[in-house]
Amino acid sequence: MNVSGWVWAGTLVALTAVLLVDLLVIGRRPHEPSVRESSLWVSFYVGLALLFGAGLWLTAGGDVAGEFYTGWLTEYSLSVDNLFVFVIIMARFAVPRQYQQKVLLIGIVLALVMRGGFIAAGAALISQFSWVFYIFGAFLIYTAVNLARQGEPDEDEFTENVLIRWSRKALPVSRDYDGARMTTHQAGRRLFTPMLIVMIAIGTTDLIFALDSIPAIFGITQEPYLVFTANVFALMGLRQLYFLVGGLLDRLIYLSYGLAVVLGFIGVKLVLEALADNHLPFVNNGEPVGWAPHLPIWFSLTVILGTLAIATVASLVKSARDRRRKLADARRG
Repeated sequence: MNVSGWVWAGTLVALTAVLLVDLLVIGRRPHEPSVRESSLWVSFYVGLALLFGAGLWLTAGGDVAGEFYTGWLTEYSLSVDNLFVFVIIMARFAVPRQYQQKVLLIGIVLALVMRGGFIAAGAALISQFSWVFYIFGAFLIYTAVNLARQGEPDEDEFTENVLIRWSRKALPVSRDYDGARMTTHQAGRRLFTPMLIVMIAIGTTDLIFALDSIPAIFGITQEPYLVFTANVFALMGLRQLYFLVGGLLDRLIYLSYGLAVVLGFIGVKLVLEALADNHLPFVNNGEPVGWAPHLPIWFSLTVILGTLAIATVASLVKSARDRRRKLADARRG
């Protein structure tokens, strides 16, 4: 896929413009969006991603569009998993609901910057060293196993990382928020507000999730343009999705297991592709492994979409049964 500098520039300008509009909306009127407002924004961003994929289909063919859709779906699912941690962080630091939009938007911008750096580094590594697929694949399989063991994070299990603990001790932080500001004046002193600690927590969380998501998307496509756009479209609308499905996240009890299967599948796919293109001298005498297949993109899309659909339906069915059981127990009690 040969993407000209003009196409890159036009894409960056268009996506930046959309993010700036989002930023202006929040800056002008910080508030907790209604279900209707959140639904419209999420539909808008999902529609943009679908239209972008359709444009790729018309201009570059079905295989390229399929890689974009598969990558976008994978990254979007991982972004939804991020929301579990965002909900815990917001609750742990008691962020007022009307200011959570700003926190989320800044977190999304930080995620874009971090993922942009990882994408550039990953593309450079892949272009120079094909064996990096072995590392990416092994890392994703390891992550999948850990995710399946741990399940979704719980507020009681959330532990502050080293940077957060250091910030609390080393920085002068006020006890109360001052709107959405990160600094405030109290008794003639300039202090940081808890909002700064929240931003640090969100930023470090973004960094951790980027370490999982970038190898995952490179397991689907090695085109930097598709990797970047799939990540951007997966993150756009995440703020509104937070308010739209925040109450449903507790019901998606099997989502982590579905994502574990997806990450494990992509990890295995990466290892198989590394074997099929092998050049490591200590593996098959430096020759490609003949039995290792290149899995087609339609197969990957089917597996990922089917796994996520099963995990979602199973979660909702289990949650509905649990609610009915609790109601029945309450009536008998």
